[in-house]
Amino acid sequence: MFRKILIANRGEIACRVIDTAHKLGIRCVAVYSEADANARHVRLADEAFLLGPAASKDSYLRADKILAIAKQSGAEAIHPGYGFLSENEDFARACAEAGVVFIGPPVPAIAAMGSKSAAKKIMQHAGVPLVPGYHGDDQSDATLAAESAKIGYPQLLKAAYGGGGKGMRVVWNADEFAPALASARREAKASFGNDKMLLERYLTKPRHVEIQVFADNHGNAVYLAERDCSIQRRHQKVIEEAPAPNFTPAQRQAMGEAAVKAAQAIDYRGAGTVEFLFDEDGSFYFMEMNTRLQVEHPVTEMITGQDLVQWQLLVAAGEKLPLSQQQIQLDGHAIEVRVYAEDPDNDFLPATGKLTYLRQPEQSRHVRVDTGVVEHDEVTPYYDPMIAKLIVWDESRDRAISRMLRALDDYRIAGVTTNLGFLTSLVEHPAFKAAELDTNFINKHQASLFAPAHNQQSQALLLAALYIVSKQQAPSCQTASSPWQFSHGWRLNETPSLNLELKLGDDKQLINVAAQQQHYSLTLNGQTLDCQASLNGDELSAILAGHRMKVRVSQYQDTISVFIKHQRYDIVYQTEVATVIDAADNAGSLTAPMNGTIVAVLCQPEQQVQAGETLVIMEAMKMEYAIKAPKAGTVNAVFYAAGDLVKDGAQLVDFSPEEA
Repeated sequence: MFRKILIANRGEIACRVIDTAHKLGIRCVAVYSEADANARHVRLADEAFLLGPAASKDSYLRADKILAIAKQSGAEAIHPGYGFLSENEDFARACAEAGVVFIGPPVPAIAAMGSKSAAKKIMQHAGVPLVPGYHGDDQSDATLAAESAKIGYPQLLKAAYGGGGKGMRVVWNADEFAPALASARREAKASFGNDKMLLERYLTKPRHVEIQVFADNHGNAVYLAERDCSIQRRHQKVIEEAPAPNFTPAQRQAMGEAAVKAAQAIDYRGAGTVEFLFDEDGSFYFMEMNTRLQVEHPVTEMITGQDLVQWQLLVAAGEKLPLSQQQIQLDGHAIEVRVYAEDPDNDFLPATGKLTYLRQPEQSRHVRVDTGVVEHDEVTPYYDPMIAKLIVWDESRDRAISRMLRALDDYRIAGVTTNLGFLTSLVEHPAFKAAELDTNFINKHQASLFAPAHNQQSQALLLAALYIVSKQQAPSCQTASSPWQFSHGWRLNETPSLNLELKLGDDKQLINVAAQQQHYSLTLNGQTLDCQASLNGDELSAILAGHRMKVRVSQYQDTISVFIKHQRYDIVYQTEVATVIDAADNAGSLTAPMNGTIVAVLCQPEQQVQAGETLVIMEAMKMEYAIKAPKAGTVNAVFYAAGDLVKDGAQLVDFSPEEA
């Protein structure tokens, strides 16, 4: 076994690899960018080396620097994690030439699966079923348009060297093909350095089912059951579970044997995932093979009791697979959700910011959290905004769903917008509970998934007020925000009372708090409630008009975050009266939703445009975003050109809507 390895990655996967390596007595070398100088994986490693600036191309994609660090540190092997260099055949080849073991498949296997079109040809020759499509080398617009017409609609445009949903578009008719092709090519070029595309018939209600395979250097190959990854947004997985619901043993065996056949066709070694589209009639089709460990590997670990990173290290060290196919047993059901810094209500726009408050569910046999962050870490625009993976296990799917809902309630984050509420809506949705799954699940149930949450704003405001007075109830709390400092607050020989001005969203509310002997009277919107409260750390125990509850509350600067189940209410506590100047009406201003790069400007000054017409295309976090006209009107000015960098909130276009 290796004595020291280097992990050529960051975030939760780097932490995950370090955890297993340390259990095996292996020392770990971390690498980091300037943005990750204080990251969790750096602190967990035995030693760490700076790669360079924050941008991936200057740090985690610098194969030359990583190999130099491996040599300098004496690392015998490199674990690439997933993403970055994990499926880069040139990097794997460079490792071999440098005498460093690449903990992954051989170079020819990576090369064979690196091109989706080449992979399809290999799988076809090996007898693995394929979806009808075009995987040819002729990439001219005319050829692709002609092949598109032959395949029929709907169809899927995919980057041949892509992954993670980037460079992928669904085309519903011939009119959509040309603009979709142009956009997918741009995104593929930006993300993977190659804009080669392939076409496939788009199945309207398929499930995404994948098989975990493993092979060693001694002729052994096995499959470790399947995972259902059908719940996706932007072709990126949101929920994964194992085993796949309503999947028979016969289907598992057929798909598993096809996956092993696919691995053997390219003389595979190590961990790999063969992904299939599973149709309503029980037929399945090869989609792609990922020559690395998958983000969702923990659900397979939870139902098999195996450590797949340990398997990777054993195989890379030349040992045999720990189990034969007959020895692999499945137990219970596991579900994983990906906790992201993103705004589901704003087309899942990635979010950035400081994790001012972070409380994870307590880990146990039933609950696992794989994360690369701790409280006060920063979510930056440079990398994928995944905060953690939350995984649960229980004896049945129904019980696992209950476990997940409780764990989501116990997961509390402040400082950045997250998808925790949306994940709860997904997991508790009747169609998900009934295992009515397909890759269009989110779009199909959009109305109910994005329905307005139960309005608990008044309750949140009252709880925030109780938090303030509970925290500041002693005269010793002489801070600038203490109610005892306010001349308009408590009064000697009168019923002590205080007016608190709280702001929730755009709403300002005045709450009067009158202190009684053992309780408070709170008045909001003309209604007075008898309340009690006690604060223990971040847990507020409260009674609101006879309703007992316990909630978590955090405060960062002047913002108080109240967590009521999976909902978070951010309330600004205004401790002094300030002059408020109304912002100028910017209804005609079209601004950048986040830091990014202008890809294309599709309008010009004095141009008349229609509502919904795309005016500017920008790229951020390797995804494209279309900035569209909110109404019919006139473009007055355009402030940026293709290639320009823009900051969050920058005005891109000056726009005047048509007068009614």
